[in-house]
Amino acid sequence: MLFRDRVDAGKRLAKALAAKYQGIDGVVYALPRGGVPLGVIVAGALHLPLDLIISRKIGHPYNPEYAICAVTEQGEVLCDEQELALVDKDWFERRVREEVDEAKRRRQCYLSGCEHLSVEGKLAILVDDGIATGLTMRAAIRDLKSRRPGRTVVAIPVIPADTAAVLQTEVDDVVAILVEPFYRGSVGSYYRDFPQLGDEEVSALLGEQRHRDDHD
Repeated sequence: MLFRDRVDAGKRLAKALAAKYQGIDGVVYALPRGGVPLGVIVAGALHLPLDLIISRKIGHPYNPEYAICAVTEQGEVLCDEQELALVDKDWFERRVREEVDEAKRRRQCYLSGCEHLSVEGKLAILVDDGIATGLTMRAAIRDLKSRRPGRTVVAIPVIPADTAAVLQTEVDDVVAILVEPFYRGSVGSYYRDFPQLGDEEVSALLGEQRHRDDHD
């Protein structure tokens, strides 16, 4: 099964979520950049506000696409400890600082002047365009739980089966279109059209969402 693009994946995810969570007060959180197009669609379908959780992957020094750790905006780090033990400590500490700075830059770029939405006691839905190792999503979950939501849901188009099993121990629900026992190795391999998104595209999507929220 292939998704046409992020819009297609977002619509399928919104339909699956609406069957379980329509009418429940909460907040949708997208992981930028790739999760934002899906988050916009999900938030619109469920008539919920949209915010961001910005956690950053730290890739292996010899294979940057392979995540060995992830870090939140607040600097909390989640790692594959076996992989971390094999990399240079100074390199790793530098990369953590760089990724925290990038997370803060993105929040300023995308949501300048916007306060965090309160999710205390409410439904929180975390949305991304796909999951591989799950470290970035797990860091996002830790960040979100510090805000004391009443119920936490991960919503994802595609996820490896073993990663789904881990996440199910950390949140209340995992809603996925594809739970893959034999993962293809990359999120993009499950999409026909999977372009990289830039800051301008993300800012435009969030601006349109805020405009709709202001006029609802």
